Amino acid sequence: MAVAVSRLRSAGCVFAEQEADLITATARTPEESTSMIRQRCSGYPLEHVLGWAWFCGLRLTVDPGVFVPRPRTEFLVHRAAALLRPGAIAVDVCCGSGALGAVLAATQPNLTLHAADIDAASVACARRNLPGHAVHQGDLYAPIPDELREHVDVLVANVPYVPTHRIALLPPEARLHEPRQALDGGADGLDILRRLTAGAHEWLAPRGRLLVEVAEGQVEAARAAFVTAGLSYQVVTSAEHDANVLVGAL
Repeated sequence: MAVAVSRLRSAGCVFAEQEADLITATARTPEESTSMIRQRCSGYPLEHVLGWAWFCGLRLTVDPGVFVPRPRTEFLVHRAAALLRPGAIAVDVCCGSGALGAVLAATQPNLTLHAADIDAASVACARRNLPGHAVHQGDLYAPIPDELREHVDVLVANVPYVPTHRIALLPPEARLHEPRQALDGGADGLDILRRLTAGAHEWLAPRGRLLVEVAEGQVEAARAAFVTAGLSYQVVTSAEHDANVLVGAL
């Protein structure tokens, strides 16, 4: 263990002791542990090395090359979960590993849940985290079944919102090992959000809600996108999570 901690610390891992404990507990053999330490020291995200991540108290599969759910996004999904009622219909687009959908399904067992992502590896991972629920591959609303139009009670999306010019400034763990399409939100970071809000009226039920996460400096532009799409909105923030969420309605 001491050797592992030393190697991780030398590689720049701030929480070397905790990471060494997680790797040791996850590895099935000493050889696998050594391989995992080597991967982590070479810059792979810890979650990809382990093959899983904790999110809202759930241990979720995170395959290599799939976006790793961030702690700040727990605020987004908690806000979405609070809106669920028995028999509700929820849709998680840009679902990545399916983390948001998994929390919603755990919150409301009678939920009808659909998730979608454009990335094939993410879809495969989400299907493992969302057994019994429908996970589709495609761009935003394109793969969602038509019968859900105007029937979605909660539409949640952790859309990519990093401005293109800032991708190069991201930590190597994200920039090199997560899909760019899960990070890059276009010139100002809100290209995907604008497309999402523009189509929301076709899918939301009369009292349905759309919830998205943005950076602090994007709130005003995101508000404008909601207004342009004909949606009313509420902005909620969490200092604890350093998170900003817009909740939209018809």
